[in-house]
Amino acid sequence: MGSAAGERAVNVRGAAPKQDRSRATRQRLLESAVTCLAEHGWSGSTVTVVAEHAGVSRGAAQHHFPTREDLFTAAVEYVAEERSRALRAAIGRGPADEAAASPAYTAVRTLVDLYTGTLFRAALHLWVAATNEPQLGPRVAALEARIGRETHRMAVELLGADEREPGVRETVQGLLDMARGLGLANLLTDDSARRERVVAQWARLVEQGLQG
Repeated sequence: MGSAAGERAVNVRGAAPKQDRSRATRQRLLESAVTCLAEHGWSGSTVTVVAEHAGVSRGAAQHHFPTREDLFTAAVEYVAEERSRALRAAIGRGPADEAAASPAYTAVRTLVDLYTGTLFRAALHLWVAATNEPQLGPRVAALEARIGRETHRMAVELLGADEREPGVRETVQGLLDMARGLGLANLLTDDSARRERVVAQWARLVEQGLQG
């Protein structure tokens, strides 16, 4: 009895480190998938390439993600979670300095930053791939619909807006469309100087739109 109890205790103690290693491997694979998509696009981001970037074997990668579609759909979800975390952090921080004193400026600046980084670049490659991959398309479409709703909701919260007021929902959606457009432009050239002027102007327009 004592021996069996001791063996169970060893197994319980050993379970947590094993689970921790598994979670760490999964996290590395997701981060590598995002990086590979951003750097190499869909055609250059195979499971083998991602596994090598993450420093794990192909077999270990397939243990967590049996198919390529599973891996990159999970990567987009990871991107969405990172975006949500960034938005929640911005909501909690409030304005960082005098230039960002208005909620409108804070919201516009935060959303544009989300759409001009590596995470958006990776997601964009997956969207393009989804148009030609029957197994991937429905997954990405459903996921992006959820991400869109969540991003809109968090933008409303960030702005402190009331969508019951006429035109407010359209103002928020226009802001998100503008931020996405700046993200697309940023794929080709670094237009950060022009972008800053656009952000400042959109902050004024959004503020006016919310005030009615």
